[in-house]
Amino acid sequence: MIDPSEALGMTQAIERPGADAPEVNGPHRKRKPWLVDFLSTAVGLKWVMALSGLALIGFVIAHAFGNTKMFFGAEELDAYAESLKTLLYPLVPKTWVLWGFRIGLIVAFGAHITSAIMLTRMNAKARPTRYQSPRHYIAANFASRSMRWTGIIVFLFLLWHLADFTWGVEAVNPDFVKGNVYDNMVASFERPAVAILYIVANIALGIHLFHGAWSMFQSMGINSPRYNGLRRWIAGGIAAAITIVNVSFPVSVQLGIVG
Repeated sequence: MIDPSEALGMTQAIERPGADAPEVNGPHRKRKPWLVDFLSTAVGLKWVMALSGLALIGFVIAHAFGNTKMFFGAEELDAYAESLKTLLYPLVPKTWVLWGFRIGLIVAFGAHITSAIMLTRMNAKARPTRYQSPRHYIAANFASRSMRWTGIIVFLFLLWHLADFTWGVEAVNPDFVKGNVYDNMVASFERPAVAILYIVANIALGIHLFHGAWSMFQSMGINSPRYNGLRRWIAGGIAAAITIVNVSFPVSVQLGIVG
């Protein structure tokens, strides 16, 4: 017969497997906050790209269609630009809301670029070998590599755009006059090289927006074959509308419709 105390010891050993084994992984590490853990994953980074991209798309739409006041004359466009400085005034001091939007856009732009770089590195580590199938390589080239290059073009164009219409860098726009938005746009777009630059850059922006909007829906879980057609139409509609509106400004000046 088995002694009751021995039976109890055997039961405890079974219930606590490895109780006497030494710790292999060392002391327990303190877990990071769930948000930090989430943002360090591919899914988290894709959400950052999607939300920051959504904010940037909203800005681009508002900016493009706000500038259509150019077609109504200098007084209309300059008044619109001045009204942006007095949003919610006198509830808040002048330009505070405008600067709030600017800071928000800087944060969104920084988050978008940072998450894109981190995802690119993460994907490179996960897939160290090149695509074996030419068909797969072409698909990947169109879906990801075009986004990378159009993103770089858009970033460089943004710097030029700010130097041209916001900072008034003389080497970029020698006829710049602070506060004269209409005259600054006309003076810049009257130069054929600048007009071509804006047209090419906005075509790149349209391509980037199309793939970005498509990927945004996918990252946010809207990825059912049932809605793929709708996703394509929405992404294409946003990209086409913004491209057409933005390209219409330099084209109208070059054709003498505006100016």
